[in-house]
Amino acid sequence: MLVEITRKKCEPSAFPVYLKASEESGSTSTAVAAAEENNCLLLMEENKNLRKQKLELQVQIAQFKTLEGKLLDCVAQCMDDHQNKISEWMKQKGICIFSPVEHAVQLDLIGKVRGFVSAEEYFDDLREEDKNFKTYGALLNCYVRQRQVDKSLAHLRKMKEMGFVSSPLTYNDIMCLYTNVGQHEKVPGVLAEMKENNVPPDNFSYRICINSYGVRSDLEGMEKVFKEMESQPHIVVDWNTYAVVANFYIKEGQTDKAMDALKKSEERLESKDGLGYNHLISLYASMGNKGEVLRLWGVEKSACKRCINRDYMGMLVSLVRLGELDEAEKVMEEWELSGNCYDFRVPQTLIIGYTVKGLYERAEALLEDLMEKGKTTTARSWEIVAAGYANTGETEKAFKCLKAALCLSSEKRWKPNLGVLTTVLSWLGDEGSAEDTEAFVGALRNVIPVNKHMYRALLKVYVREGKEVSSVTDRMEADEIDVDDEEAEDIFATRENKEHISAD
Repeated sequence: MLVEITRKKCEPSAFPVYLKASEESGSTSTAVAAAEENNCLLLMEENKNLRKQKLELQVQIAQFKTLEGKLLDCVAQCMDDHQNKISEWMKQKGICIFSPVEHAVQLDLIGKVRGFVSAEEYFDDLREEDKNFKTYGALLNCYVRQRQVDKSLAHLRKMKEMGFVSSPLTYNDIMCLYTNVGQHEKVPGVLAEMKENNVPPDNFSYRICINSYGVRSDLEGMEKVFKEMESQPHIVVDWNTYAVVANFYIKEGQTDKAMDALKKSEERLESKDGLGYNHLISLYASMGNKGEVLRLWGVEKSACKRCINRDYMGMLVSLVRLGELDEAEKVMEEWELSGNCYDFRVPQTLIIGYTVKGLYERAEALLEDLMEKGKTTTARSWEIVAAGYANTGETEKAFKCLKAALCLSSEKRWKPNLGVLTTVLSWLGDEGSAEDTEAFVGALRNVIPVNKHMYRALLKVYVREGKEVSSVTDRMEADEIDVDDEEAEDIFATRENKEHISAD
């Protein structure tokens, strides 16, 4: 959040007038005491509810760990919404008279939860004395977040007229806007305007400008801005900026310059910055430098003492990218012995690595091992392996994996790949048993609407095994599924061929 937040608690000057008056007079009236006690009780009750909701959210996060990323996004949205409601409640009850800083925070929350239109309405209702550079800046941030170019630029002009553009924060917002809408060529102009107006660019200002040159493959322009940044006495170039520069060198194939930038980035890393190490490891992997990947992983484990799941996932992704699956298996073993909570995304990385290399048996074996240990897997992971088998003609193995996927079909958003499914159903019709086909189709009906491919497989297997097909055709009629004449002829030709062979 680009809005500056300088105060988190209400200062004494912000409390209602009647509370201050009682202190000045030295006496406490019954009405004032009752009002104060009521406010305290309301706050205590609200805090109790907040703690309860926080606990409930933590329980939900633990229960749905495999969906951590999406769940945390939802939690953040809920918390923003709750903060917004609490702020409004405090204002309505007169518990806290908002200063411009609190109004800026409230504006930002409204923008996140309800959008810039609601933020505009809140801003328009403010008293003139509350419309200062902080609240103007908060509204600008709301426009930028939702990529409202015209509104952002019009609001910026108003801020300039009022003399509210004196910090890098405002210019950084506009540079972010141009970056987010893909107008990277306009970013350097904003940096130039900053310097013309005697607003010193900060670390972020330079980094976003460096990025604007890099994404356009203008390494000369990037290097010029980077050298200027390094020469500024008030700027301390951090590891992230060197990593950004290294990334663009890697993309342009300038390995030596990339290595130099990566070494400087590593020198500036804090000893326990796991995210930093993970990022540098991924950059070395993109260069194909296995030696540096393994070296930096060792440094990270030594510096951070304890690696979390995020670190293991990052390392596995890098090793899979390098095709070093044996090394990846060693990291998997380290993770299993680490004592970290189970997160399927860690082994899933290796499973994907196996399938990319065509090692479907190893991927299946890993999934089976996890299931035997009572660990969760996903329908999607089994389907990926099934697709690999189907593509190599090993349809029976694909059928087995797809059966496992259907057992996990409580993942309501998962739908089987139509191509893989059609291949498996066709195989069942030609080679499967009626029992297996019935069970498979029955499980499918819980996941997707019934279709003619399912009934085609059932008809073929019933005909092939000499079973009465009326039970199948009755279900087809109930489900309003038709098989055209050509398909029917093909299906029943199976019985005729079988009878012909028997007669011979």
